[in-house]
Amino acid sequence: MTVEKEIQHSLNDLIEIARDGAEFYTEAAGKVKSGELATLFTQMAGHKREIVQGLSAEVAATGGKPADSGTMVGSMRQMYGKVRAALGDTDYAYVAELEESEDRLLKAFKDTLSDADTPASARLAAERFMPRVQECHSIMRSYKHAMKH
Repeated sequence: MTVEKEIQHSLNDLIEIARDGAEFYTEAAGKVKSGELATLFTQMAGHKREIVQGLSAEVAATGGKPADSGTMVGSMRQMYGKVRAALGDTDYAYVAELEESEDRLLKAFKDTLSDADTPASARLAAERFMPRVQECHSIMRSYKHAMKH
């Protein structure tokens, strides 16, 4: 695999997971009862779209095609979130599922950064967005802990 292909592969994985998050946050913003959560979820969706756009530009710069969809796991999690929300406390169910989505994105970024095979430019791109990923993760973890019954 060429370095360009390795960069594209590494970053496209992150793009797909971030896109999952953006779509899930956007959907959840329209479903929760709390105006505060709706505003937060809209902001978080925006952060995920910024990550998608930034990493997509990196992939395109290598001559690759940025991922243009999410992952199957993300789609399943989103569906699971809808089911849980329908059965109980909508706001908490979405916060809990979105916090798990943040866990998944943070793990993917950490894996990319710790993988010795990650090309330098892909590592730099991931490092550039890592503070935002960590910040979003911390926010959702705090909300989840504050809302626990």
